Amino acid sequence: MRDDALVQVGTGTYLVHGSNTNWVIMADGDAVTLVDTGYPGDHDQVVASLAALGHRPSAVAAILITHAHSDHIGSADRFAREHKVPVLMHAAEVPHARREFLHQVAVGDVLKNAWRPGVLPWLVHAVRSGGLTDVRMTDPQPFPRDGALDLPGRPVPVHTPGHTGGHCAYHLPDAGVVITGDGLVTGHPTAARLRGPQLLPRMFDTDRARALESLSIVEKLDADVVLPGHGPVHRGEAAAAARHARELALSGR
Repeated sequence: MRDDALVQVGTGTYLVHGSNTNWVIMADGDAVTLVDTGYPGDHDQVVASLAALGHRPSAVAAILITHAHSDHIGSADRFAREHKVPVLMHAAEVPHARREFLHQVAVGDVLKNAWRPGVLPWLVHAVRSGGLTDVRMTDPQPFPRDGALDLPGRPVPVHTPGHTGGHCAYHLPDAGVVITGDGLVTGHPTAARLRGPQLLPRMFDTDRARALESLSIVEKLDADVVLPGHGPVHRGEAAAAARHARELALSGR
């Protein structure tokens, strides 16, 4: 695990940089909430990131999922089965996690964009990390209630569809933090020239119009730290970050 992989953003809250995808650890005493789990090949890094903070896998009270793409749920099912941990997500994302359908960019669509800098190296990494393996979940569960979840960090799920139909951000009002998954990122290997708040390249979104609309949802959240699914921590108002991402997208990026 890289020395700079763990970034503390508040008491007990950490952004973890995996091989190409981030996950978040929220700790309260001996209990932990884990948000996303990277690629299948990131499993050992997930465990190592917990250990670096003094936690065993058994400390995880639940895994929260932003969306069911292979680079975010890659090791969730294995972790859940081995350690008897529930995996929670928006109800609209549950059938996606079961692979009743798949809303994920196809290899053919990626190859059509192979001329873009960074796309082919990213694709090679994704394949080597297990991005094409079957990562369907055996027991994904919808959130048990509306509002804040009774878990470390007291995360509040916020439905932000567009990247996928059930994509969800997680707001930590007391900490002034929002975990945005792939609804708002700060960098990606396929768009290496861009820095700062942005949407992923269009090919990754199931519904680009809804992804743009969901930026308005993020814009209303009271947070001054953004933890994205890809890229570094963004320190600054979520509202300004969402506006910046929208302006970039509408400018034709």
